[in-house]
Amino acid sequence: MPPLLTPDLAGRFPPRRKYLVGVSGGRDSVALFHALREAGFRSLVVCHLDHRLRGRASTEDARFVEKLAAAGSCACEIGRVDVRELARQSRQSLETAAREARYQFFAEMARKHRCQRLFLAHHADDQVETVLHRLCRGTGLGGLGGMQEISHRGKLALLRPLLAVWREEIDAYIAAHGLAWREDATNVTADHSMRNRWRHELIPSLREALGRDPRAAILRLADLARADDAALESWLEREWPAATGGETGAAVALRSAILLGWPVALQRRALHRWLAEAGVPGVDFQLVESLRAILPPTAVPARINLPGGRHVRRRAGRIFLE
Repeated sequence: MPPLLTPDLAGRFPPRRKYLVGVSGGRDSVALFHALREAGFRSLVVCHLDHRLRGRASTEDARFVEKLAAAGSCACEIGRVDVRELARQSRQSLETAAREARYQFFAEMARKHRCQRLFLAHHADDQVETVLHRLCRGTGLGGLGGMQEISHRGKLALLRPLLAVWREEIDAYIAAHGLAWREDATNVTADHSMRNRWRHELIPSLREALGRDPRAAILRLADLARADDAALESWLEREWPAATGGETGAAVALRSAILLGWPVALQRRALHRWLAEAGVPGVDFQLVESLRAILPPTAVPARINLPGGRHVRRRAGRIFLE
């Protein structure tokens, strides 16, 4: 049975260091925990959040994770939150509220254990579902790139070493090592979350319509999009001083003539970055296109309104926030 983790993992993430690892008790996180232990990771803090969504089953999941951590001689942190009530108060979906609650819990554990490195068990099928979901929302290159192996949420580094591993490979690993795990009944039905609909309805439909498995092609798309996105970001970083005249700070003005000489893709990227750095909320495609429309010196009007009562004005060859 080949290992789940690539041979270079230890070079990128030294096993002697302390790491948090998110463990739900399901097959993916159990396989990751076991693989990390097999690879020599000993200073692991197992983190599990009980969402209180499935009654006794949720409580049993937490007990299972506690026993798993104890068997591996690892520290264990169990958090509990009423996600259903949280979703009601925040007017979010259960899925969104649960995700936000998990990351808040992980951030708290990172502070408690003075460890800003968290292993997560997202795998290749999760990546495919993420890309499809973002595609259908009209995302750009950054969204099509899906999840990154290393990303950050505030100070917390999110490490996803299984992004190139398919669900079937995880199943084979679980079987080969005789690992016990907990089944979340909501994961095997198509009516619990949007992600389940991708998994149980959309991807099988694509497979049937195409006559082949589309997952590898979607994963390749994500890899290509991440590379292209990184190249564009590098280009923008190099040219940014020309657009700003070398000025820095959230209130910096942009030179409209410089931006007009750039390809449309770079114009959009620069304007999105400019608004985000200024703390403008709700930056979306339509807002960026509205800004692009006032860049030409003859464009009328020369001002657009922004969310939060602010606006952008073009004057003397520059656009600036007011």
